[in-house]
Amino acid sequence: MAALGWLTPRRRPATARSVLAGEAAAEAARKSALPADESAPTEDTAALPDDTAAPAVAEETAEPAFPVAGDDRAAAFFDLDNTVMQGAALFHFGRGLYKRKFFQRRELTRFAWQQAWFRLAGVEDPEHMQDARDSALSIVKGHRVSELMSIGEEIYDEYMADRIWPGTRALAQAHLDAGQKVWLVTAAPVETATIIARRLGLTGALGTVAESVDGVYTGRLVGEPLHGPAKAEAVRALAVAEGLDLERCAAYSDSHNDIPMLSLVGHPYAINPDAKLRKHARALDWRLRDYRTGRKAAKVGIPAAAGVGALAGGTAAAVALHRRRR
Repeated sequence: MAALGWLTPRRRPATARSVLAGEAAAEAARKSALPADESAPTEDTAALPDDTAAPAVAEETAEPAFPVAGDDRAAAFFDLDNTVMQGAALFHFGRGLYKRKFFQRRELTRFAWQQAWFRLAGVEDPEHMQDARDSALSIVKGHRVSELMSIGEEIYDEYMADRIWPGTRALAQAHLDAGQKVWLVTAAPVETATIIARRLGLTGALGTVAESVDGVYTGRLVGEPLHGPAKAEAVRALAVAEGLDLERCAAYSDSHNDIPMLSLVGHPYAINPDAKLRKHARALDWRLRDYRTGRKAAKVGIPAAAGVGALAGGTAAAVALHRRRR
């Protein structure tokens, strides 16, 4: 599979671990993908709470018909956190595991802090990322993959189902209606991402692949978390395997960290964008969509951390301290 990377040019350099993570994610995604005739939403978006259904704020006027119906060499790739779903999927999953006594409250607070750091600080400090990865892996080490998949279904209903952005989901449905495959692309565990994709009727998901032996997690990753350049590598690898033309594909994200993935396709969209992505998208004339009200726009930078008091304040202080030290 590694040789396939030479078939499409890279616009940004990637480490060997990024390539490995991307190719592992692509392989896992293809194995778990739904057949094309089953990729259709199974839940009623009208049942979502009214406050999640904010109307889109379109930032451009006329645009050509898209997606193109019947173009089977095109597909769509959607980031998950704050693009498809409000908040961080990994944090919601952690809340569910905490509820089931997989770990203690102080570990939940640490878990929430690590997730908030990436959203607020906008930095990828190697030491901090290693700490976040190790803490997440230690939670599942020794557990069976089937156990986490079963629990993940319950957690989706408890914490995620009512956090889906109806506007983004409608965009995904437009691609499905055009006969195209739609994939989630996220740093969340591939098992969690696959559950969300299936519940939304999407084709499948590219996510972080944790190593397992005989169906039991070892506590190690295959490559690295599917973040930043690794997402682009996953999309590239899947495009080669599926025979897609990336210039005809679309990608959607809220984060500047996903610029490598967005730059890879011919139709990039900034959805609920952070400040850096909004500036970049405007400079390159990318399409923008914002499904947040003013109230929600102020909140989406922090993962939903109900039950973890003082997280926002503590995180803001830590970010300020970090910036003073730089």
